Amino acid sequence: MIIQHAPVVGTKNKKRPWIFYLPGWLLPASFFVFLIVLWQIVTMVGEVPSYVVPAPTDIWTAAVRNLQRGIYPPHLFATMQSVLIGYTTGVLSGIILGTIFAEVRVIERLVFPLVVALQSVPKVALAPLFVMWFGYGFTSKVITVTLLCLFPVLVNTVTGLKSADPDRVSLIKAMTGNRLQVFRYVKLPTAAGHILAAMQVSVVLALIGALVAEFVGSDRGLGILIQNGQLNLDTPGIFVILIILSLIGIISTSIVRFAQRKIVFWESGRDRPAGEN
Repeated sequence: MIIQHAPVVGTKNKKRPWIFYLPGWLLPASFFVFLIVLWQIVTMVGEVPSYVVPAPTDIWTAAVRNLQRGIYPPHLFATMQSVLIGYTTGVLSGIILGTIFAEVRVIERLVFPLVVALQSVPKVALAPLFVMWFGYGFTSKVITVTLLCLFPVLVNTVTGLKSADPDRVSLIKAMTGNRLQVFRYVKLPTAAGHILAAMQVSVVLALIGALVAEFVGSDRGLGILIQNGQLNLDTPGIFVILIILSLIGIISTSIVRFAQRKIVFWESGRDRPAGEN
């Protein structure tokens, strides 16, 4: 008696839907264009006032008008200056303090509870104090941005350094490795992913900190343009600022993500499906 087995249907020859062969940017771009067109149609058909929800054409007109007047460059430069300096200072301070806390247990026990207590205070509430202490303008903005960026990096640095594999640490020590070599070859590579993830979050926090500081006390910045638009009921102008902030956030986050893929390249393929190159 001959038994014939049914052929096993494999998944290797199964054709993927055509949608998977499209460029990765095409679907989001198409959906974005669809939303813009729908937005324009709804505002035109519904006759929504521009001071409530402006049409995309009104936003474009406001952007072109303000660009021709040269309104954006000085305010954009003021905001980006405080964001870049505050972000850099906060990230470096977070890495240095996190390393000290993770490596020196005595300092961690003494200072870290105070850091946690300071972290629990909303930084928006501290912004008026910074204006009173450091003046009306650039310095108070940088300090606000620095504090907002410092805490995520600090906590993730401590977490990453403490999550190093004990077996690898023991191996380096067994090979007569010193403390610096353990930090360089084991702890730092383990913490790199945590630090870069915190840097990605801190990009958005830096923008928030700069805007909050400009709302409280400043004479230049994108936050000032938002306040002026509110006073003048210039809703299209406010939407232009929001779009600018969104573009800054997207570009900055993409830069940090690119650096993360290049620096911690051994983690870039963990989330990929099996067998995918």
